[in-house]
Amino acid sequence: MTLMQGSAVRSFVVARIASGLVSILFISFLVFLGTALLPGDAATAMLGQEATPELVESLRQALGLDQPLLIRYLDWLWDALHGDFGVSLSNGQPAMAMLLPRLENSLILAFSAAVIVLPLAISIGLFAAIKKGRPFDTMSGLVSALFLSMPSFMIGYVLIYVFAVEFRLFPAVSSVRASTSLTGWVWALTLPVLTLVLVAQSHVLKVTRAAVLGVMGSDYILMAETKGIPRIRIILLHALPNALSSIVSICMITMAHLIVDVVVIEAVFSYPGMGKLMVDAVAYRDIPVVQACGVLFSAIFVVLNMLADLLGVLVNPRQRLPRRGA
Repeated sequence: MTLMQGSAVRSFVVARIASGLVSILFISFLVFLGTALLPGDAATAMLGQEATPELVESLRQALGLDQPLLIRYLDWLWDALHGDFGVSLSNGQPAMAMLLPRLENSLILAFSAAVIVLPLAISIGLFAAIKKGRPFDTMSGLVSALFLSMPSFMIGYVLIYVFAVEFRLFPAVSSVRASTSLTGWVWALTLPVLTLVLVAQSHVLKVTRAAVLGVMGSDYILMAETKGIPRIRIILLHALPNALSSIVSICMITMAHLIVDVVVIEAVFSYPGMGKLMVDAVAYRDIPVVQACGVLFSAIFVVLNMLADLLGVLVNPRQRLPRRGA
């Protein structure tokens, strides 16, 4: 990497991190605004049947709900930056204390799916590029398009019907606890992980195939073909390294989408993760928990997308950075 390229990479990294932080800040405002505009009142919800106009007004003042929206947001943001998202309206526990164990479960689910889907989809995409125009290429494209067109919850319900109801191989409800054994975790996670794998594999497969085939038209690839080098060796040793930037980026973006998809999948399988907690909090109007989940989900999504851009540049700066005079 030349000195000029190194300077361009550093500038890009700083700019991308800055834009990511601004995005998270803007999303936090949207989350706060969205929950603030919901009908009802947090003070009334906390008091329940004991709510009287005097008690509601007193609690509203204690919670700062009588302040302007911008002042409330800044106070909430200051506390959130210090890890304090308030207390749950349903049980009085700190929202973060409820969130962190569920976040761990969600990350286990998403990471388990990623460990399977990324190498599997990349391998299939490479093989489809090697077998371009042949039956394997056609079938892999059709299967990936089929799962891409199906909603994730529908795939989950189909798997539940087949493997939990008809064959009774795996549980329909993925109930796990801290005391659950490793075998129990694997048994409970099989269907949710399989659902996420089927949902996420299409993007990685298609991008890997397209990136490799896009490089195959380069002059140095044509030169290698004229020398009689086998196609598989050309792809693995020459095309793949130059397509790695796009592949790394789609892998990180897929990780981001897995984090988002767990919200739906956890609700389908009643898996005790952060997505299930968020769905339950919305149902019970537990605003602090909804805010904490929304901000944390958004921050993870933004960070993973930011890493996709940064890793894509670091892997191959010349393919990602704009050229001077372009």
